[in-house]
Amino acid sequence: MRFWLLKSEPDVFGFADLVRAGREPWNGVRNYQARNFLREMREGDLCLFYHSNAKPAGVAGVARVCRAAYADDLQFDAQSQYFDPKSMVDAPRWSMVDVEPLIAFPQVVSLETLREMPEWDGSALTRRGSRLSVLPVEAGAFWATLDAAGLGLDEVGGLG
Repeated sequence: MRFWLLKSEPDVFGFADLVRAGREPWNGVRNYQARNFLREMREGDLCLFYHSNAKPAGVAGVARVCRAAYADDLQFDAQSQYFDPKSMVDAPRWSMVDVEPLIAFPQVVSLETLREMPEWDGSALTRRGSRLSVLPVEAGAFWATLDAAGLGLDEVGGLG
């Protein structure tokens, strides 16, 4: 199992929206490095759901990949802002995964808190100017974030 961080603006699609939906495609990613990370994801991988452009910005909950990477359907939809006229059905350029919510944090673990945690040292998230919406996360950083949220294994269904 691998660990990831997925960023979304809460006023566009927040963790509460994922809880209401129950399962959602993580689509619309149009950065090649982030797309490659999506393609590395496997069913069962765990994701920290990060609220960006928020006060405070930070981790709001945990989601799980429930379908590995497949073609992002928005790249073929001419009405979508994520349409890519150069992408072909037989050779799609963009990918998405499906995710489902596992647990909402009692309160957001802020970016400032993450920056103070040694487990997050060297992470792309804690470096200034990082803009990727999908990032790999070290196991230690993942578990330290759950601890900072006041959650143990029993609250998250024995994920370890």
